[in-house]
Order: sequence, then C-alpha cells, then structure tokens
Amino acid sequence: MGIIAVDEVLVVDAYPPPDTKTRVESWERHGGGLAGTALIAAARLGARCAYAGVLGEDELSCWSIENLEAAGVDCSRALRIPQARPFHAVIVVDQTAHTRTILFTQEGTEPRPVESIDEEFLVETGVLLIDHFGVDAMLRAAKIARQLGVPVVADIERDDEPNTHELVRTVDHLILSWDFAARFTGASRPEDAVQQLASDTQRACTAVTAGRDGAWYATDQEGGSIDHLPAFAVDVVDTTGCGDVFHGAYAAALAGGWEIRRSLQFAAAAAAIKATRPGGQQGAPDRATVERFLEDPC
Repeated sequence: MGIIAVDEVLVVDAYPPPDTKTRVESWERHGGGLAGTALIAAARLGARCAYAGVLGEDELSCWSIENLEAAGVDCSRALRIPQARPFHAVIVVDQTAHTRTILFTQEGTEPRPVESIDEEFLVETGVLLIDHFGVDAMLRAAKIARQLGVPVVADIERDDEPNTHELVRTVDHLILSWDFAARFTGASRPEDAVQQLASDTQRACTAVTAGRDGAWYATDQEGGSIDHLPAFAVDVVDTTGCGDVFHGAYAAALAGGWEIRRSLQFAAAAAAIKATRPGGQQGAPDRATVERFLEDPC
C-alpha cells in the first residue's frame, strides 16, 4: 500500500539557476512512487507482489496499472475510485552533480479507506510494505498485520499527520532515510537516531540509511546493539529510486525467509546497482545481477 507516481524524468547537464533557460537532454515518462518502485524492485527480484492502494480511471491511473502489471505486479486488489489519480512528478536529473530534484503534485490522490482494511484483506500477505500516504489506513493495516504475524516494512518520509508517531511505533521493520530520521528524532548522528527509534519498542529491525555512508541498524536478535553496514562503492549515475529499491529488496528478502543482516546486505547491493543506472524503476536490478554483485562487488 502507498504512493504510486507517474514521473516525467528530465535529464539536464546541470540544474539551472533561476531566470534561465536550460536545454533538456532527454525527457521520458517512468513509473515512480515509494510503493510503486519498491513493488517493481521486489517483483524483479523474484517476489510475488500485489498493489492494494487506490487509483482512478484517468489516463495516468491506467498507465500506472499497465506499468505495474508489465513488471509482474498484481493490481487486482487496487481500489478504483473514478476521481482518484496517482501522484504526478517532474524529476530533474543533474548529470554533472549526480543529483535529482523532485517536483510533485498530489492533487486528486486518495488513500485507501480505513474501513476497507480487515483480516481478509491481509490473510494471504507474506510481508506488508507501507509508506506514509494515508497514515490512518497504514496504521490499521499494520496493526492487523502484527496480529496475524505478518512482518511490516515501512518507508516513511513525512510526519505531518497526527498518528505518524504511533505508526512508527507499530512497524516492526522500520527503515528510514537519514534525512527524515534526523528531522523526526532531532539526532545529530544516524546511530543516535537508531538508538532513539529502537528504544521504546520491541521492533525486529530499526535502520537508518545514509547513502554512501552506509546504514546503521539494530535488531531484537542482538540485544539492541547498533551495527554499521558499509555502503558498496559504485560509480553513481542517478540516485532516483535508490531508497525505494532498498525497501523493495529488503521486503523481498524477508518474504524469502532471510535473516535481517543478510536482507539488509541484499537491499544495499540492489540499491547500489540501481545507483549506477539511470532512472528509478527501470534501473532496479534482477536477482541474478544482485547475486553476482555480492559475489564480486568490485
């Protein structure tokens, strides 16, 4: 459940200063969004995936469903509301600085109604992947999943809804970017953020990812001690979707029954490979590529 986006990806030589004109090197449409990219990444890695958020009947919604289904994601559980739309974004990729700037609108987007989520909704789920879009619905789904013994993996980037803190406490596999974790906790170091986030819960895994600096994490299996997972050194081309690929790969590894550190390493490798490729979803690697990379990351 979560954000599906349609991304208009503009590649430029360098991000323009104000009041200038800049030639666009290429302009392509791609699927995006936290949930959408994570699902496609997981499907490409061999997991059976389904999307259960809300889309409409407009051209962007139909394009999104076609894009997901083409990657092997089951969309039969998506709720169709005629006036709903996916997120729509323009992503400006700077080829010189290897950065990306995202401009988006959520006009017309609809979260899944809380009343549409019950045990039957989740009974066939091996891992539930959620984000911050529609916190009340995510919270209800996470609570039911925990009752059913279904692992919940969360990618949260905003905390402007009242129940976000309760959602964070409920999730048992919380993986946050350092940028958001710093704002959310007020910590000055990623390891301190992990300590704060893990201190008031029996969460299976608490992790904060920091790009080329790697990730810090704590698990309930290691008494709450904080470990560091170094990042893989790669030649970065485009970081669009790296965090989403990380979440999708981690969820796929959990669904395969892997232990947490191995799942984190697998996710870090998938995200590193994606960083060497342009675009978001189309840069997500398949399982064989990740396995070869882990054997010889150089």
